[in-house]
Amino acid sequence: MADILDKSVIENLLKEHKISAIFHLAALLSSAAEKDPERAHEVNVNGTMALLSNTHRVASSEKRVIKFIFPSSIAVYGIPNIDTKNRAKPVNEDEFNTPITMYGINKLYCEMLGEYYLKYYKSLNTEHSSLNLDFRCLRFPGIISALTVPSGGTSDYAPEMIHSAAQGKGYETFVRPDTIIPFMVMPDAVKALIQLNEVSREKLTKNVYNVTAFSTTAGEIADLVNKVFPDSAISYKPDSNRQKIVDSWPSNIDDSAARKDWGWIPDYDIQKAFNDYLIPEIQNRYNNEK
Repeated sequence: MADILDKSVIENLLKEHKISAIFHLAALLSSAAEKDPERAHEVNVNGTMALLSNTHRVASSEKRVIKFIFPSSIAVYGIPNIDTKNRAKPVNEDEFNTPITMYGINKLYCEMLGEYYLKYYKSLNTEHSSLNLDFRCLRFPGIISALTVPSGGTSDYAPEMIHSAAQGKGYETFVRPDTIIPFMVMPDAVKALIQLNEVSREKLTKNVYNVTAFSTTAGEIADLVNKVFPDSAISYKPDSNRQKIVDSWPSNIDDSAARKDWGWIPDYDIQKAFNDYLIPEIQNRYNNEK
């Protein structure tokens, strides 16, 4: 365990273990970041900057390539209003990059930082060399996990419904039932990270890739939960501030570049996600706790 802001520890780890790829997962998520934006900037931006700069320094001094895999988020998008969201086709990587949350702003800036280290680092210097740090980024949709409890994401209304129902608890959803965003389950998120790490640089036409599995509404998730847990008490009490954030995210994202460049295909559609992963794993989790 180490602090992402501790530069000396990071550099020592890179040198000692001859790390060839970094998966930079440390971050304060969207809801937590809105509660403490200054801390979020410190962790999400300064932590990423420290890791990028140390990685580049070690890779350059040892004359080797280190891959830097960065998970970004649909929070980088900022669709201006619900009518535009409802009319929009699946959104690609270059559209609506106007986030309205600290988390989204942090992620978008760090995407650009990574591209800077990959392509432009010290470009006015005679010793300019940026190829030692191979930056690759995934923009994830909302991620639903059966094995970890939701921890501060604005899309957590989806997993919170399931976890609450499995424990026999009621759940008051903080968004409207018609709220729609893209999702994937954790096994697909891990699969995407591994695939992006393993693909050769020559096949990549982008440095930032959308990935997704399915889009669904809060109401549709509640219906699936109620089929398995008929006594679940799911209600809706939209929080205007959190609703505004979710409404600024796309209904669907275009991940055709990932599919074309490195063969991305999710293993789980919504039915398989619930029937084969979420429900059995979550039921098993809470049955074992009894």
